[in-house]
Amino acid sequence: MSKIRASILIVDDEGGIRESLGALLRDEGYQVDTVASGEECLERVADRSFDLVLLDVWLPKMEGLETLSRIQSKDGAPMVVMISGHGNIETAVRATKLGAFDFVEKPLSLEKIVLVVRNALEYLRLEKENQRLRAELE
Repeated sequence: MSKIRASILIVDDEGGIRESLGALLRDEGYQVDTVASGEECLERVADRSFDLVLLDVWLPKMEGLETLSRIQSKDGAPMVVMISGHGNIETAVRATKLGAFDFVEKPLSLEKIVLVVRNALEYLRLEKENQRLRAELE
């Protein structure tokens, strides 16, 4: 995302995952924020703009798919990648239908996470460029 560092929100109830993913993505040059619940995620997304949300499927109280649905209902919603240690095909399909960019299973491969994050952000960049070019044509 040009000269501005992309901002990523990590949503996982496991502190170790938030810490390790956060450290990895900061090392890759991203701005990273972390929260432990779907409710905190929605508050943070309402407060500031994120390019990407890494969202755990299984969260206390409000599950990840409900959180995803609420994020997607807002204009200018960030890209969302779902992560799960208990994922199955049905959950992945539901997440995709709700608008998730991708679905990554735990245990997380650090190389795969970096690749998925890069792909999601590149998709977002191309989408924004496409919108800008369409606006210029009109």
